[in-house]
Amino acid sequence: MNRIFLVGRLTKDPEKKVFEENDKVMARFIMAVDKEYKNSNGEKQTDFIPVVLWGKRAEVALEYLKKGDMISLCGKLNCRSYDDDQGVRRYISEVIAESFQFIESKNKENQVG
Repeated sequence: MNRIFLVGRLTKDPEKKVFEENDKVMARFIMAVDKEYKNSNGEKQTDFIPVVLWGKRAEVALEYLKKGDMISLCGKLNCRSYDDDQGVRRYISEVIAESFQFIESKNKENQVG
């Protein structure tokens, strides 16, 4: 079973890409997710995880999510590879989000209430 649940903050606003051959919309962002433990110096550790959304989910994310927003998401891990311009094989791991929920905004002006 390939299932991932994450809670973290966006490191920047989602980026939009539209594939013209089929008009499919994709949103991409990096999510900062704190680890449960601290290093030997007592500092918290954070993973920076690439996230991709497609279609209507991507459109919603592009409209409402901003840098600093905390979200939870559910998705699956996608691993792929490609050859760069120099012929070097590159590997990419990213989460394909199937659903997400807004938790809070880091920016006070975006908060409701």
